[in-house]
Amino acid sequence: MADINIVQEHSMSAPMARAAAQKVADKLAAEYGVACNWEGEDVLHFERSGVDGSLTLTTQRAALHIRLGFLMGPFAGAIEAKAADKMRRVFTTAA
Repeated sequence: MADINIVQEHSMSAPMARAAAQKVADKLAAEYGVACNWEGEDVLHFERSGVDGSLTLTTQRAALHIRLGFLMGPFAGAIEAKAADKMRRVFTTAA
């Protein structure tokens, strides 16, 4: 198993940060068949076979945690790079 942790600073309002997180969720769902659901206003959980994790929003940061199963482990580097790039683009666009 491999864990990926990415923290992206932002200066968005809470509603804007949630909308940005929803963009990430929509993209994950469309591209990878990931099921996403919100826990309260600030934690987005996602999962599919071999992958699960969460995106937690706070006042000035978005923290992404991804757990990869055994078969996805070899792709951790590529997944981390793509996720970090997407987080940067989504959470700094409106900053």
